[in-house]
Amino acid sequence: MAIATTMRPLVSLALPQEGVARLATQLLLAIAGTLLLTLSAKTKVVLGPVDISMQTLAVLLIATAFGLRLGVATLLLYMAEGAMGLPVFQSTPEKGIGIAYMLGSTGGYLAGFVVMAAIVGWAADRAWDRHPIKLFGAMLVAEIVMMAMGFAWLALLIGPEKSWQFGVLPFIVGDLIKVALAASLVPAVWSLLPKRA
Repeated sequence: MAIATTMRPLVSLALPQEGVARLATQLLLAIAGTLLLTLSAKTKVVLGPVDISMQTLAVLLIATAFGLRLGVATLLLYMAEGAMGLPVFQSTPEKGIGIAYMLGSTGGYLAGFVVMAAIVGWAADRAWDRHPIKLFGAMLVAEIVMMAMGFAWLALLIGPEKSWQFGVLPFIVGDLIKVALAASLVPAVWSLLPKRA
Protein backbone atom coordinates (compact mmCIF):
# COMPACT_ATOMS: atom_id res chain seq x y z
CA MET A 1 0.00 0.00 0.00
CA ALA A 2 2.90 2.36 0.70
CA ILE A 3 4.10 1.93 -2.88
CA ALA A 4 0.69 2.89 -4.25
CA THR A 5 0.60 6.14 -2.29
CA THR A 6 4.09 7.27 -3.23
CA MET A 7 3.73 6.51 -6.94
CA ARG A 8 0.87 8.63 -8.14
CA PRO A 9 0.66 11.94 -9.95
CA LEU A 10 -0.30 15.16 -8.24
CA VAL A 11 -3.87 15.19 -9.59
CA SER A 12 -4.67 11.87 -7.90
CA LEU A 13 -4.91 13.75 -4.61
CA ALA A 14 -8.05 15.49 -5.90
CA LEU A 15 -9.69 12.49 -7.61
CA PRO A 16 -12.53 10.53 -6.01
CA GLN A 17 -11.42 6.96 -5.32
CA GLU A 18 -13.76 5.14 -7.70
CA GLY A 19 -17.00 5.08 -9.67
CA VAL A 20 -18.78 7.62 -11.81
CA ALA A 21 -17.50 10.57 -9.77
CA ARG A 22 -13.90 9.60 -10.54
CA LEU A 23 -14.63 9.22 -14.26
CA ALA A 24 -16.54 12.52 -14.38
CA THR A 25 -13.70 14.32 -12.59
CA GLN A 26 -11.14 12.88 -14.99
CA LEU A 27 -13.24 14.01 -17.97
CA LEU A 28 -13.55 17.52 -16.54
CA LEU A 29 -9.79 17.63 -15.91
CA ALA A 30 -9.09 16.51 -19.48
CA ILE A 31 -11.39 19.21 -20.86
CA ALA A 32 -9.76 21.81 -18.59
CA GLY A 33 -6.39 20.58 -19.83
CA THR A 34 -7.41 21.14 -23.46
CA LEU A 35 -8.54 24.66 -22.58
CA LEU A 36 -5.16 25.33 -20.97
CA LEU A 37 -3.41 23.93 -24.06
CA THR A 38 -5.49 26.19 -26.31
CA LEU A 39 -4.78 29.25 -24.18
CA SER A 40 -1.07 28.43 -24.06
CA ALA A 41 -0.98 27.96 -27.85
CA LYS A 42 -2.45 31.43 -28.35
CA THR A 43 -0.07 33.03 -25.81
CA LYS A 44 3.06 34.10 -27.64
CA VAL A 45 6.35 35.55 -26.51
CA VAL A 46 8.18 37.35 -29.31
CA LEU A 47 11.90 36.62 -29.33
CA GLY A 48 13.44 38.14 -32.41
CA PRO A 49 12.00 36.74 -35.65
CA VAL A 50 10.26 33.82 -33.94
CA ASP A 51 7.11 33.70 -31.81
CA ILE A 52 7.39 31.19 -28.97
CA SER A 53 4.18 29.85 -27.48
CA MET A 54 3.73 28.66 -23.92
CA GLN A 55 2.37 25.34 -25.17
CA THR A 56 5.43 23.24 -24.38
CA LEU A 57 5.26 24.45 -20.78
CA ALA A 58 1.56 23.57 -20.62
CA VAL A 59 2.17 20.06 -22.02
CA LEU A 60 4.94 19.44 -19.47
CA LEU A 61 2.84 20.66 -16.54
CA ILE A 62 -0.27 18.73 -17.60
CA ALA A 63 1.68 15.51 -18.09
CA THR A 64 3.44 15.89 -14.75
CA ALA A 65 0.29 16.74 -12.81
CA PHE A 66 -1.99 14.22 -14.58
CA GLY A 67 0.34 11.25 -15.04
CA LEU A 68 0.65 8.96 -18.06
CA ARG A 69 -2.93 7.88 -18.75
CA LEU A 70 -4.82 11.09 -18.06
CA GLY A 71 -2.03 13.22 -19.53
CA VAL A 72 -1.99 11.32 -22.84
CA ALA A 73 -5.81 11.19 -22.88
CA THR A 74 -5.87 14.99 -22.48
CA LEU A 75 -3.44 15.49 -25.36
CA LEU A 76 -5.40 13.07 -27.57
CA LEU A 77 -8.62 14.94 -26.78
CA TYR A 78 -6.87 18.18 -27.71
CA MET A 79 -5.72 16.66 -31.03
CA ALA A 80 -9.26 15.40 -31.68
CA GLU A 81 -10.63 18.91 -31.08
CA GLY A 82 -8.14 20.27 -33.58
CA ALA A 83 -8.90 17.54 -36.12
CA MET A 84 -12.62 18.40 -35.89
CA GLY A 85 -11.79 21.96 -36.93
CA LEU A 86 -11.88 23.76 -33.60
CA PRO A 87 -9.33 26.63 -33.58
CA VAL A 88 -7.26 25.22 -30.73
CA PHE A 89 -3.79 25.31 -32.31
CA GLN A 90 -1.32 28.19 -32.36
CA SER A 91 -2.03 29.57 -35.83
CA THR A 92 -5.64 28.54 -36.26
CA PRO A 93 -7.82 29.64 -37.90
CA GLU A 94 -5.43 32.12 -39.63
CA LYS A 95 -3.31 29.37 -41.25
CA GLY A 96 -6.00 26.71 -41.63
CA ILE A 97 -7.89 24.29 -39.44
CA GLY A 98 -8.53 20.59 -38.99
CA ILE A 99 -6.53 17.74 -40.50
CA ALA A 100 -5.07 20.00 -43.21
CA TYR A 101 -3.45 22.19 -40.53
CA MET A 102 -2.28 19.13 -38.58
CA LEU A 103 -0.51 17.77 -41.66
CA GLY A 104 1.23 21.09 -42.24
CA SER A 105 4.54 22.35 -40.90
CA THR A 106 3.63 21.86 -37.23
CA GLY A 107 2.35 18.28 -37.62
CA GLY A 108 5.46 16.62 -36.22
CA TYR A 109 5.48 18.87 -33.17
CA LEU A 110 1.79 18.18 -32.49
CA ALA A 111 2.40 14.42 -32.61
CA GLY A 112 5.48 15.01 -30.48
CA PHE A 113 3.35 16.63 -27.78
CA VAL A 114 1.52 13.32 -27.28
CA VAL A 115 4.82 11.43 -26.95
CA MET A 116 6.13 14.16 -24.65
CA ALA A 117 3.09 13.72 -22.40
CA ALA A 118 3.65 9.95 -22.35
CA ILE A 119 7.31 10.25 -21.31
CA VAL A 120 6.73 12.89 -18.62
CA GLY A 121 3.53 11.22 -17.39
CA TRP A 122 5.40 7.92 -17.06
CA ALA A 123 8.03 9.67 -14.95
CA ALA A 124 5.38 11.32 -12.76
CA ASP A 125 3.70 7.96 -12.18
CA ARG A 126 7.03 6.77 -10.76
CA ALA A 127 7.32 9.71 -8.33
CA TRP A 128 10.01 11.50 -10.34
CA ASP A 129 7.82 14.59 -10.01
CA ARG A 130 9.05 14.94 -6.42
CA HIS A 131 12.70 15.31 -7.51
CA PRO A 132 13.67 18.32 -9.67
CA ILE A 133 16.76 16.67 -11.18
CA LYS A 134 15.01 13.41 -12.13
CA LEU A 135 12.04 15.35 -13.47
CA PHE A 136 14.32 17.69 -15.45
CA GLY A 137 16.00 14.65 -17.01
CA ALA A 138 12.68 13.11 -18.04
CA MET A 139 11.41 16.43 -19.38
CA LEU A 140 14.63 17.03 -21.30
CA VAL A 141 14.34 13.60 -22.96
CA ALA A 142 10.68 14.35 -23.77
CA GLU A 143 11.64 17.74 -25.22
CA ILE A 144 14.37 16.20 -27.41
CA VAL A 145 11.99 13.52 -28.70
CA MET A 146 9.29 16.11 -29.46
CA MET A 147 11.76 18.37 -31.27
CA ALA A 148 13.17 15.41 -33.22
CA MET A 149 9.67 14.47 -34.37
CA GLY A 150 8.97 18.06 -35.37
CA PHE A 151 12.29 18.34 -37.17
CA ALA A 152 11.79 15.05 -39.05
CA TRP A 153 8.31 16.00 -40.30
CA LEU A 154 9.38 19.53 -41.23
CA ALA A 155 12.46 18.16 -43.01
CA LEU A 156 10.17 16.13 -45.28
CA LEU A 157 8.39 19.35 -46.21
CA ILE A 158 11.22 21.89 -46.53
CA GLY A 159 14.46 19.91 -46.22
CA PRO A 160 16.71 19.21 -43.23
CA GLU A 161 18.79 22.40 -43.37
CA LYS A 162 15.80 24.77 -43.33
CA SER A 163 14.05 22.53 -40.83
CA TRP A 164 16.96 22.89 -38.42
CA GLN A 165 17.33 26.62 -39.08
CA PHE A 166 13.65 27.52 -38.69
CA GLY A 167 12.12 24.62 -36.77
CA VAL A 168 14.66 23.79 -34.07
CA LEU A 169 17.45 26.32 -33.56
CA PRO A 170 15.30 29.34 -32.63
CA PHE A 171 13.45 27.34 -29.95
CA ILE A 172 16.31 25.67 -28.07
CA VAL A 173 16.94 28.33 -25.41
CA GLY A 174 13.25 29.11 -24.82
CA ASP A 175 12.32 25.45 -24.52
CA LEU A 176 15.19 24.75 -22.12
CA ILE A 177 13.91 27.58 -19.91
CA LYS A 178 10.39 26.08 -20.02
CA VAL A 179 11.74 22.62 -19.12
CA ALA A 180 13.69 24.05 -16.16
CA LEU A 181 10.65 26.03 -15.00
CA ALA A 182 8.29 23.05 -15.20
CA ALA A 183 10.83 20.75 -13.54
CA SER A 184 11.03 23.07 -10.55
CA LEU A 185 7.33 23.99 -10.20
CA VAL A 186 5.78 20.55 -9.58
CA PRO A 187 8.36 19.36 -6.99
CA ALA A 188 7.85 22.71 -5.25
CA VAL A 189 4.10 22.01 -5.03
CA TRP A 190 4.79 18.51 -3.65
CA SER A 191 7.12 19.97 -1.02
CA LEU A 192 4.27 22.14 0.29
CA LEU A 193 1.94 19.18 0.80
CA PRO A 194 1.84 17.06 3.97
CA LYS A 195 4.32 14.16 3.79
CA ARG A 196 1.55 11.54 3.92
CA ALA A 197 0.22 12.83 0.58
